[in-house]
Amino acid sequence: MLLKTLFWGSLGALAWTHLGYPVAAAALARIHPRPVRKEDITPDVSVIVAAHDEEDVIAGRVENLLELDYPVDRLRIVVASDGSTDRTNEIVRELADRAANVELLACERAGKATAQNTAVAKTDTEIVAFSDANSRWEPDALRKLLRSFADPEVGYVCGQLRLESPDGVNQEGLYWRYELWQRESESALGSITAGNGAIYALRRSDYLGFDDPRIGHDFGLPFRLVQRGRRAVYEPDAVAWEKPARDVGDEYGRKVRMLTRSWRPLLDGSLARTGDPLFLAELVSHRVLRYGSGVLHLVLFGSSVALASEGNFYSVALAGQLAFLALAFAGHRRLPVPGAGIAYYYLLTTAATVDSLVRYLRGGSPATWEKAEGTR
Repeated sequence: MLLKTLFWGSLGALAWTHLGYPVAAAALARIHPRPVRKEDITPDVSVIVAAHDEEDVIAGRVENLLELDYPVDRLRIVVASDGSTDRTNEIVRELADRAANVELLACERAGKATAQNTAVAKTDTEIVAFSDANSRWEPDALRKLLRSFADPEVGYVCGQLRLESPDGVNQEGLYWRYELWQRESESALGSITAGNGAIYALRRSDYLGFDDPRIGHDFGLPFRLVQRGRRAVYEPDAVAWEKPARDVGDEYGRKVRMLTRSWRPLLDGSLARTGDPLFLAELVSHRVLRYGSGVLHLVLFGSSVALASEGNFYSVALAGQLAFLALAFAGHRRLPVPGAGIAYYYLLTTAATVDSLVRYLRGGSPATWEKAEGTR
């Protein structure tokens, strides 16, 4: 009985988080949408870019921000250099000499979140926005990002990250479109369960990064703001661009790093303090079960092996999982087999959830990070 419970429980959870929940959220968002009031506003804003050894891209990042369609006297660009040892600081100083609204904040190496916290502490603008060093914003991105702050309920806005030139080897582009579809549904329902580091903004009065610098902004800020009665929404018209990871190996390392920072709120009971039942259901469906998908797959596979002799259904389930692994191996070898690339990407992404959990249990959430070379 226990084995069958494990089998059906893990199978049901995987089917719900990957298929059932996205469809249900999209349907509910169409039936009961919660609109955001938007206006073309231009509050004072500081755009903060945390950077560690980004000499190859930092000049382009700052110059792109200087070209935004936004009043110069209301825009401040702060590069928080997290202990950079290359020419990052020198490059930013040169840019600051030419543009009065550019500032270098040289920090000791303590991690991205700590550098962001230091930068926020030194700003006094109504809005603080954040971007990665390797991102590129569309000229109207900041205006589009900020218009949702005309709604007094909104505390956090995340823009749309698009990936430049995704190819047939890296399936990250396909996964990202699937993720954005869910993000749009969640925003329409009330609030998103996570953002992205390429383009997002908060009211400075709502900034919660000081609470715990080891919890990443992407996941940590939206749910904690919702717990305080604020909305965290998605603005698809505010577009940022980044290069996708060079290959699935690079993407695997990036996901392990990001997920390791996400396990703490999943395991310490923080999510249970969410008073909104609908949003709590979204967190469990999209984040808890999705991040736990690696463990769920291991449970499903183990129970399938143990139950294979008890009926045709369990035998077919085991055969299906073995066939999927074979398809993923074909993707690893880059064989021209339909669906092989997607299967391999899914396998590595799922494996990253287990790897990150083990790393978190062994050493906690890392404070510092290393950039994925393929994305520069």
